[in-house]
Amino acid sequence: MSYHTQPGCCAPTRWSAQHPELHQISPPRPADAAPVTSGHHHIDQAVIPAGVFAMGDSRGDGNRADGEDPVHTVQLNRFSIDTTSVTVADFARFVDATGYRTEAEKYGYSAVFHLVVAADPADILGPASPVPWWLGVRGADWHHPEGPRSDINGREDHPVVHVSWNDAEAYCAWAGRRLPTEAEWEYAARGGLDAARYPWGDDLLAPDDAWRCNIWQGTFPGRNTAEDGWITTAPVRTYQPNGYGLWQTVGNVWEWCADTFNPATYSRRARNTPVANPINQVQGENRVLRGGSYLCHDSYCNRYRNAARSSNTPDSSMGNAGFRTVNR
Repeated sequence: MSYHTQPGCCAPTRWSAQHPELHQISPPRPADAAPVTSGHHHIDQAVIPAGVFAMGDSRGDGNRADGEDPVHTVQLNRFSIDTTSVTVADFARFVDATGYRTEAEKYGYSAVFHLVVAADPADILGPASPVPWWLGVRGADWHHPEGPRSDINGREDHPVVHVSWNDAEAYCAWAGRRLPTEAEWEYAARGGLDAARYPWGDDLLAPDDAWRCNIWQGTFPGRNTAEDGWITTAPVRTYQPNGYGLWQTVGNVWEWCADTFNPATYSRRARNTPVANPINQVQGENRVLRGGSYLCHDSYCNRYRNAARSSNTPDSSMGNAGFRTVNR
């Protein structure tokens, strides 16, 4: 598999061409099949009313290659969504019940940000071009977030990371849930504030200059001052929820959505507005990621906004991406 990435804080896709040693790792099977059951999902729900909203970048902040415009009218049915990202504890219950192994575990490595690696030198596979702040680390996975010398003790209420889109789908099958569509995710993230830049409005900082989300402060990628209180993930109920009761839809971790990614999606939809309950599904394309993460910084990536979009391959995992779910 070749390696490539979009500019920004989203991690690289899985790679092997630049690292011959990865050819010694057997490629994983498709995501483990999990029994379709219900009653396992313990995350509080926010009920999102049916409605119409303006989807896309209304403020001119978007990255052209991401396809955040044109703004277009979307109509959605009522649905319920997790108030938080799926946590380490939530994912551990799934693994304990099913014996599921994530794709990071089956591949034997995952992407870790260079400043937080906890691994022996022999386990560091090297940087990825053109984003050398991401390192492939053997033994990095959901219960070793920074590498084999790290663990999840004390982070049970943090979002689970190093889960691929396929892993998230497996959790959903077990829990009787599904991933949100990109439109559902943005509608819920806005919290009832149509056209606002952030879930709380248009200004990044609170009136007292306090941080309202977990993103990068300092000089990327070498120095993070952690003025918001966190170097990597924060507990899922940090800061304040939005108007619908959702916590940390921007910053903290990227969240997988059901849709395949195409920068032309909005242009195509805009010809047939209003669009009811849209989802983009084209076999084999990258999957949408939403919300930005603790690595986002204005100097290169301002994707910690309601309208911001990114993507990655469905088998990719990284130390700054997780997911939340909606009702079927």
